[in-house]
Amino acid sequence: MPIFEFRCVECGEVSEKLFMSSDEKVKMVCPSCDSQTLERVVSRASHTMGVGSGGEGAGGVTTKQCGSGNECTTLELPGHTR
Repeated sequence: MPIFEFRCVECGEVSEKLFMSSDEKVKMVCPSCDSQTLERVVSRASHTMGVGSGGEGAGGVTTKQCGSGNECTTLELPGHTR
């Protein structure tokens, strides 16, 4: 059941629609201006990370202070080495 994003050609509003099946025919209407002129946009990917029960190799995010006093973030991906 994919969620697609659509942009209204008239007002630029971006909205999402959940499709229950690939055969579903839906009348798309802009929730902001009621226009029926919508175009599908490429959605940004969503990444979720968590620590798995295995512990090692589960990945994670580490934040520390850098030499300049700003925060630096390191992202560790499972199965990837530097």
